[in-house]
Amino acid sequence: MSELNRRAFLVLAATLGGLGFLTRMPGTLGSAAACIFYVLFPVPWWGILALGVLGTWVAGACARAMGVEDPGSIIVDEAVGMWVSLYALPASLSLPAFFLFRVVDILKPFPVSAAERLPGGVGIMADDVVGGVMVNLFLQFLNGYLWGQGWLWNLFVS
Repeated sequence: MSELNRRAFLVLAATLGGLGFLTRMPGTLGSAAACIFYVLFPVPWWGILALGVLGTWVAGACARAMGVEDPGSIIVDEAVGMWVSLYALPASLSLPAFFLFRVVDILKPFPVSAAERLPGGVGIMADDVVGGVMVNLFLQFLNGYLWGQGWLWNLFVS
């Protein structure tokens, strides 16, 4: 693979096919696209893990090539974080998951802010994964408390 083709692959993968360049709010667009994709085609845990590993590599390499620590156009991390937010939840909670994930991603409460300080692609990916875990656990609890459903609730009531 030539250097030009390699860089093109990195940019396309890190920006979700160029989606990260289409708006002034690339994180929101990337999260929305990932949410819609997940609702239509639920992603298994290993698919989330695979995109997380690939995304960490391409995000780090793309950021180095762009000379910016965490370019806004890199949104593969938003897709992984959104998928983590939605994992093992009913589709009816996809909209709350989307909004909560965006709030967490924008405000970056602890431990999201700590994960963001990790170096390179790991830091680019980690804050969104940690945010996704926080949102998922909150919605798992809410799903169980309100409707008595979900794996987290079943851990406590079994």
